[in-house]
Amino acid sequence: MSEELVSLICDDAADRMERAVAHTRSDLASIRTGRANPALVEKLMVEYYGAMAPLQQLASFSVPDARMLVVTPFDKGAMSAIERAIQESNLGLNPSNDGVNIRLAFPQLTEERRRDFVRLARQKAEDGKNSLRGTRRDARKDVEALEKDSEISEDDARRAIEKIDRLAKTYEAQVDEAIETKTADLMEV
Repeated sequence: MSEELVSLICDDAADRMERAVAHTRSDLASIRTGRANPALVEKLMVEYYGAMAPLQQLASFSVPDARMLVVTPFDKGAMSAIERAIQESNLGLNPSNDGVNIRLAFPQLTEERRRDFVRLARQKAEDGKNSLRGTRRDARKDVEALEKDSEISEDDARRAIEKIDRLAKTYEAQVDEAIETKTADLMEV
């Protein structure tokens, strides 16, 4: 019984940590590099017939070359709403509407802008690590509560806490790897 409880706590912590890393990777993907990437605009909210909808539900995306993103709306009536949402976003992109597609040209990033994006990426990575630490703290607290209630032995509690700490280190390493990759992408000219 006690091993099952510890196993449940560890599995729950691993699941929450996995989601935190996935969320951090998603956040990092939404930061603009010098190359066109649909992840930058697919979550952009567009007012469509009075309701807000993410752009990925209203259009398809293609990347014909490294600096061009083509947005093709499923409904031509959404063209102006999509164009307006892109202009109002803080991405620094100017949409060009040819009646069928909306083309987004990605200009070369300046050195200062790159550094700003690196700073933003590091902040998002730190937020992800904080989420991992919170999950680790909660799981450790649960294990300590089981030990206090004499449902598990002191040795089992120590082993469970060590396992939780190893999980946290593994997932923190994944966040570190993701931020290093993103930083290299951003600083690449």
